[in-house]
Amino acid sequence: MTKHLDLARYLRPGDRVVWGQACAEPRALTELLVAQRHRLGGVTCFVGIPAADVLRPEHTDALAVESYCGTGSNQALRPAIIPAPYGTLPGLLAGGALAADAVFVQVSAPDGHGRHSLGLADDYVSAALGTARVVIAEVNDQVPFTAGARTLAPADWAACVTSSRPPAELPAAEAPAVARAVADRVAGLVEDGATVQFGIGGLPEACLGALAGHRDLGIHSGLLTEAAMRLIQAGVATGARKTADPGAAIGGFLSGTAELFRFAHRNPAVQLRGTRYTHHPAVLAAQHQFTAINAALEVDLSGQVNAEVAGGRYIGSVGGASEFLRAAARSPGGLPVIALPSTGGRSSRIVARLSGPVSTPRSDAGVIVTEVGTADLRGAPVSVRYERMLGIAHPDHRAALAAELEEQLRNGNRG
Repeated sequence: MTKHLDLARYLRPGDRVVWGQACAEPRALTELLVAQRHRLGGVTCFVGIPAADVLRPEHTDALAVESYCGTGSNQALRPAIIPAPYGTLPGLLAGGALAADAVFVQVSAPDGHGRHSLGLADDYVSAALGTARVVIAEVNDQVPFTAGARTLAPADWAACVTSSRPPAELPAAEAPAVARAVADRVAGLVEDGATVQFGIGGLPEACLGALAGHRDLGIHSGLLTEAAMRLIQAGVATGARKTADPGAAIGGFLSGTAELFRFAHRNPAVQLRGTRYTHHPAVLAAQHQFTAINAALEVDLSGQVNAEVAGGRYIGSVGGASEFLRAAARSPGGLPVIALPSTGGRSSRIVARLSGPVSTPRSDAGVIVTEVGTADLRGAPVSVRYERMLGIAHPDHRAALAAELEEQLRNGNRG
């Protein structure tokens, strides 16, 4: 690996640096940034989902940190949170209010034409590449060459380092029994031939696993995981009935381990695209039976969703749930799903009043699923929603929820 790149030649004090999230983090470059941070005059790092621990709290003595999410090690970093819908990130980073001055990007070894694939993430980084003042690449020969992803040539970057190291990994956690019970209920709602989107976390992963008995599913999502890979390998996710991109699973980035990276290498059945495509309302709504499956921290009795804050800590994100749910509601035969266990510890996750922000408004609520049951809120007035949501709360919490609701109604809060 080239270790002597002087970042001060390319970065200016006050610059905003953006790099690929999750497994796409160019660790050779972020390690240099951390090592040289005191000589750079103060730069801001825009980070996404963390998979490596290169950036740590002690490095904020000279580096400011921003993010759209509070997942994983971001909690310790305490970044300035940008509560923006995921689909707006390309515009914000490409000349908008969060304009990237510099982009660090991890790319594959070149193909026969001298082109390097973005490999593990096209995502929002692709948009920032088009407007940043400077691009610095890490050429890693262990990064897959993925279909669909943007390619770069040496003329597209100002400097590069080379490496040969396994990319960072994000292995899926084992889903608890309650998550599998929720997933089984969700799977029972999904039609054969549907195009499925799924969110981040163990519960959406469990939902994919529960779809193993389906036929001719399509995949169009913000990320692609090993659970999605297994559906493709099993002949379940053929993409045969997709309106757009038939035969291919579409995602913004890969989240998994070396097994997924090997599967995606030069595989036309796995294609990465930029966020402007993966989250485009018209692309999503036009998909055959577009089915959006997203998780939540809590849902109130009217269908409002908090996916950001739990116990006073910012641990989630606004993400793309509202964009996907709206598209599913518009898609012919589409299905907008929010899935969550009915309880978290001793507390109900079906609540009379959210303890955090409204990440998804009740106007975008579709079908809410817990291990207890299913509440279809589409077209339902608020009074009917109350009844249906109480029905999917854990029995141990229903009486207290009903009493809290009654108190709210007495005080004039009728939604």
